[in-house]
Amino acid sequence: MSKRLVAYFSASGVTAKTAKALAEAAEADLYEIQPQLPYTQADLNWMDKKSRSTVEMNDPDSRPAISGSVPGMDQYDVIFLGFPIWWYTAPTIIKTFLESYDMAGKKIVLFATSGGSGLGDTARTLQKVCPKAEFKGGKLLNGRQSRESLTSWIESLDI
Repeated sequence: MSKRLVAYFSASGVTAKTAKALAEAAEADLYEIQPQLPYTQADLNWMDKKSRSTVEMNDPDSRPAISGSVPGMDQYDVIFLGFPIWWYTAPTIIKTFLESYDMAGKKIVLFATSGGSGLGDTARTLQKVCPKAEFKGGKLLNGRQSRESLTSWIESLDI
């Protein structure tokens, strides 16, 4: 069996709950991607064109700094990578995470939470950031996820 990691970014705690349930179902280690400068409520105000999150998402080169790193990242073969959907895609801190490690040969499975939009072309966008990784699809995991439904999804991935 491959060594698995559930790595996630959660600005409000919603994605964190899903990541913890997924880590249990996948029998995976858990790692929270934390920004070096935590987001405030004002930073997350998507209606404010000058808020930090809006500015970051409008800049394709934005790479918010991350606090800490995954111990022993090279031991993981499969990475479940979770985040909230911001502006129809992954927050730019996810690109920072992917670019922080050698992802060559790793299988990356995306999962996200969203208040209203799907994954869109998120996988294609992130594949460009680490082209030597194998992206294995993605899924919105909104609401409470049962262990059975998560296990069924994981088994369907062929990882």
